[in-house]
Amino acid sequence: MPKGNVLVGQSGGPTAVINSSLAGVFRTAMERGYGKVYGMRYGIQGFMDEQYVDLSTHIKNELDLELLKRTPSAFLGTCRYKLPEIHEGKEIYERIFELLDKLDIEVFIYIGGNDSMDTIRKLYDYSLLTGAKQKFVGCPKTIDNDLAITDHTPGFGSAAKYIATSTKEVICDALGFSYKKKNVTIIEIMGRNAGWLTGASALSAGEDCDGPDLIYLPELPFDVEAFTNRVRGLLEDKDVVVVAVSEGIHDANGKYICEMTAGSETKDAFGHIQMTGTAAYLASVIHNELGCKTRSVELSTLQRAAAHLTSRVDVDEAFAVGGATVKAADEGDSGVMVVIERLSDDPYQSTTGIHDVHRIANGEKVVPREWINAGGDYVTKDFLDYMRPLVQGQYNPMTVNGLPRHLNLKMNNSEWIK
Repeated sequence: MPKGNVLVGQSGGPTAVINSSLAGVFRTAMERGYGKVYGMRYGIQGFMDEQYVDLSTHIKNELDLELLKRTPSAFLGTCRYKLPEIHEGKEIYERIFELLDKLDIEVFIYIGGNDSMDTIRKLYDYSLLTGAKQKFVGCPKTIDNDLAITDHTPGFGSAAKYIATSTKEVICDALGFSYKKKNVTIIEIMGRNAGWLTGASALSAGEDCDGPDLIYLPELPFDVEAFTNRVRGLLEDKDVVVVAVSEGIHDANGKYICEMTAGSETKDAFGHIQMTGTAAYLASVIHNELGCKTRSVELSTLQRAAAHLTSRVDVDEAFAVGGATVKAADEGDSGVMVVIERLSDDPYQSTTGIHDVHRIANGEKVVPREWINAGGDYVTKDFLDYMRPLVQGQYNPMTVNGLPRHLNLKMNNSEWIK
């Protein structure tokens, strides 16, 4: 009996390797004999408006596939759309499954993080209620590394590599301006309520660099006054202080430090506030209290878009995880997410497995307390041992006229498949 088609979408914040997972889905679906691989434009939200494409018209050869693996952002476009609970939005689910049947979709794959796994969970549960034929499989993606059960997430290693590299360069820059000047630089790093990325700044330390002086993760409460005193003490012995802080650090009452600035009132569909301004606020506090020169650095979207500095381990694992989602569905699994299982650190080896998406959706994996030092202002050797294998190697971009070449999905309205 001929197989049906595969539908794949990308959701949430992109990563530097999210398209490597997409390439893995496409390659494996073709190898396993599925009819077509359709891509949702702008995730489940765009799909409900019948925006989707036949990926074979855009990935025509091995060169296209390799370009896709090296292309930043989300090739298909993403969304932050929260599906209602089944009993609250029956008509929405009926619409989605009507389109799935129309396209003869056998496998539905969603590449995303916590909120995207919530979408897989709900669609799978609805399929059980209605006896729908489709298989639903989650493909992990997030630079935050906060998905439960999986050892780590595709996208995290490359973001960590970029952060460690940038931290090292910022430290070099700060030291170059230190003659008879006291200066403090505060680097703000993504991660929301998990400090994995911020901790990665410690990888910058080595024979040629001391690394940041202080690292603050959101796993522990942050005290602005204690922080100011800590910096004051450091400046007594040195001219340059560099601090890495998570965007999600908060006080003992749970109030985010970024909420002390403007702009935090904005929320997305899942109720997440816009986190920005933490470093700028703390730099202002230090300047006002200590009178020294300060600078805030917000790495912002560069952390997830720097495809020129990806980890080879990350790109390869993202591709493998994409392929494993198709394999899982092909072997009869549904309502699951593919996970990465670490087999060894030296040499580093990993494999893929699957776990019930209900155990993953809406969860949040944070840095263990024992991987943060006693003073709460740095990470431990165990944290660094966990991190180092994930940033190894590099995929160099394909360049034209000295600049990276990417694969882009350029379409006009007449090219949409409906």
